[in-house]
Amino acid sequence: MTQCPPLVVPPGLARAMATLQDKDRRRLDDVLTRLHTVNGRLWNAEDRVRGELLSAPQVADCKREIDQLNAERNALAERADEVLGSLADAGRADDAPLHTETLASVIDRLSVLTLRIWHSERAGTRDELARRRVPALHGQREELRAALDSLVSDLVAGRRRLPVPARFKLYGRDDAAPAEISPSRHLHRVIAFGGLSECGKSTSAEFVRRMCGAQRLKMGFLLRQAAHREGLADPYALSARRQAELLLGELNRFADAHVDTRLFTIESVHDDASISDLKQLMGDLLQIVYLDASFAVRVERSGTPPQVVAAKDEIKRSRGAHQVAALADHVIDNSGSVAALRARLRRIAAPPAAPALRVATPYGLGLPCAVASATADFTDAVQACGPGVRLAALTGSPGEGTWIAGWSDLDLLVIAEHELTARVHEALEQYRAALNGAVSLGPTLVTPGELTARRLTPRLAFALHQLQQGRPVLHAVPGAELPAISRDDLAHAAVRELPEVILTMRRLRADVGRATLRQLYKHLVLACRLLLREHDRWESGPDLILAAASRMPGLTALAVPSLSELSRAWRDGDTEPVLEPVAAAVDQLLTWYAAQLAA
Repeated sequence: MTQCPPLVVPPGLARAMATLQDKDRRRLDDVLTRLHTVNGRLWNAEDRVRGELLSAPQVADCKREIDQLNAERNALAERADEVLGSLADAGRADDAPLHTETLASVIDRLSVLTLRIWHSERAGTRDELARRRVPALHGQREELRAALDSLVSDLVAGRRRLPVPARFKLYGRDDAAPAEISPSRHLHRVIAFGGLSECGKSTSAEFVRRMCGAQRLKMGFLLRQAAHREGLADPYALSARRQAELLLGELNRFADAHVDTRLFTIESVHDDASISDLKQLMGDLLQIVYLDASFAVRVERSGTPPQVVAAKDEIKRSRGAHQVAALADHVIDNSGSVAALRARLRRIAAPPAAPALRVATPYGLGLPCAVASATADFTDAVQACGPGVRLAALTGSPGEGTWIAGWSDLDLLVIAEHELTARVHEALEQYRAALNGAVSLGPTLVTPGELTARRLTPRLAFALHQLQQGRPVLHAVPGAELPAISRDDLAHAAVRELPEVILTMRRLRADVGRATLRQLYKHLVLACRLLLREHDRWESGPDLILAAASRMPGLTALAVPSLSELSRAWRDGDTEPVLEPVAAAVDQLLTWYAAQLAA
């Protein structure tokens, strides 16, 4: 169809279309182009079905394709009439003579006549009768164009009116009438991977499956499933639009059957026409990723001779695989490092968001005046670095409003461009000097790229989640982007972090004493918090966390002094009364944990 001549509307209609609003004009241009394309495909399908060597299943497939294209043709004509009807609305008189057909019907005839001329001219090189018909066909087209322009002129002047455009076509059973397919409400996001041989499609899809929880699918599998469901022998013989509808139908089925799956990937995008139509059906729910790499790189990665890769490329190019790049939402040069590839994939699979962050002054966080003053000076220092410092926040107890002098640390998160590392370090040194040993400062410095690539430790993920839930920040540039961290993300992170916390807690327990009391208690609380997340329990504050953990199956109550008692004993230097119950609770939890994993 790409070699067929375009549909050229007559000048009078073109001038009338130019008076439409931009949105309506673009919509009409698109619909008429698609109508002409469908007519070309319909012509080809009707030619194919007459082939003498076709098997019965192939004839059935062609007949189904013709029916589907006819349904699409009528739907497009109705959409065209929805826009074209406005040309006659302004000056229409109810008593004006009624024309026999709508404007879209005339344009449809013009489209078919254009195709007939083209096919006749091609046939005329070998068929004398066809060649002699060509001048008469050109005359028919000029007469039809003139008649169409005359009709448009009469409509705009109100001298003629059009019939109701609805065609009320029926195809098959009443309950099988064609309908425009749309994405299921459970289909949240789909990434389609395209590219030539050995470009990294399967490797990328597997990474997204493993790291982002995606359901991995193949386009060929989806089409075969749809063909089996629809009774089709060869779905690849159908129009690109119909293939796209079948693909979306199968994606909808998978999404409806796996409602907890938020992301799907589809591989082997080798056909630019069907993926283009699928993009029209799905919009931004579908993200097309084209992986590009030089031939030499792809040969080296494949471990096969160059001619093998070249042969595969030739097949894919014949289907339009190389043209997918022009349709792609993301083109990735996959000739570099694995880290760069994975960073791009993480950004695509889980794009960052710009949450509404709550900015507060240090004096509103319950900090002592000296600590709040030093924090305010640090905030001023990082703000002076410019927009390269995206965010600064005190996480943990200051953000929760539970900071205790002499007990709590200052856990600081700074998000800044790598080029500003030295200036941030200088501000941190001034911050420590101003604190004068009154409190321990624990800074975490991370770049925006690390965040959007989701190179996150579990504790950093939790801190970001807290900020997105409304915990205050000291500084944030407008529109600061953060990776969206869900509760599911935190639950998965808890599984990864808990083993390290348990090992550290055993080490601290083996060296228990006044110097390790504070760290031992904090690791006990952290371990309980992580275990609760695995049970889908979300508590804040050490006392509430320990109380909730005491109700976990098989774990007797942890008799631990309250945080206020512990902090008071720590400040007073009288830790003996609280050290024993904390150590006993740690032993109790470690024994329970070992039994759970041995079960």
